[in-house]
Amino acid sequence: MKNFALIGAAGFIAPRHLRAIKDTNNNLVAAQDIFDSVGILDSYFPEADFFTEFERFDRHIEKIKRLGTKIDYVSICTPNYLHDSHIRFGLRHGADVICEKPIVLNPWNLDALKEMENETGHKVFTILQLRLHDSIKALKARIDAGPKDKIYDFDLTYQTSRGHWYYTSWKGNTDKSGGIATNIGVHFFDMLSWVFGPVKQNIVHLHTHDRAAGYLEFDRARVRWFLSIEYTIIKEEVRKTGRRTFRSMKVDGEQIEFSDGFTELHTLSYKDILKGVGFGIDASRQAIEIVHDIRTKPQLGLKGDYHPLAKLKLQKHPFVI
Repeated sequence: MKNFALIGAAGFIAPRHLRAIKDTNNNLVAAQDIFDSVGILDSYFPEADFFTEFERFDRHIEKIKRLGTKIDYVSICTPNYLHDSHIRFGLRHGADVICEKPIVLNPWNLDALKEMENETGHKVFTILQLRLHDSIKALKARIDAGPKDKIYDFDLTYQTSRGHWYYTSWKGNTDKSGGIATNIGVHFFDMLSWVFGPVKQNIVHLHTHDRAAGYLEFDRARVRWFLSIEYTIIKEEVRKTGRRTFRSMKVDGEQIEFSDGFTELHTLSYKDILKGVGFGIDASRQAIEIVHDIRTKPQLGLKGDYHPLAKLKLQKHPFVI
């Protein structure tokens, strides 16, 4: 049994990590969050110590280490802009680290973390769960087995609605979240990198508070992509069903079935990490470079080969300054 500490226990993604720790028969020793709405701990680790002040959490980890309790892993579920410092915290305490995506916001942070891995002798892992999804594994196997000179046409559409709260949270602050493409798109860009190889071209057609669209050319694919958090632009037939999310991935016009199979992916990720074969810093690099470039590149506008949904009318949101 391994001992875990978790930072960001009140966050949206924390329950998946708590479940993964529990399902892999390990123990959560301590957790921290600035918010105290962490009753979810009762469902998994009611005996875990909890702190709202990071300084007290830090001292507690030091104390239990002196008393002989080793923290083997630190799991990080905090806002994106805090990942780098919290990863460093885990490494300094002699633990391996499991960090939610995006592992960091900027590519140069990856190099600094690699140096710290070498200095401490501990490893940083991240959750790239789409690589473990059966549909994506089947797609990669199909591409790998296909003609090596074939370039595929790929359309990605991901619309996942967010309410007014989004714009007053850290997620609505580009400096903290990285913006739409980073916050909800990084796992798709990682998946595309894993399946289709190195990036050759990265064009941004549109990047606003509630949507982003662009064109990516990989070694094996031409990709038109569209991401959005705006509910009203989801197809009416989807909204009539009560759903607030729409995903679509097409390869050469053929739809990839991608509606189910997500519930166990964090647990599968933890199992691989605990076996020493999880995804490390280098596995994340191309996706981090892609989203950083999207965030910093000028927008081309509706020119060239753009995703059809990029033409949808953009409306000013009342909570966006």
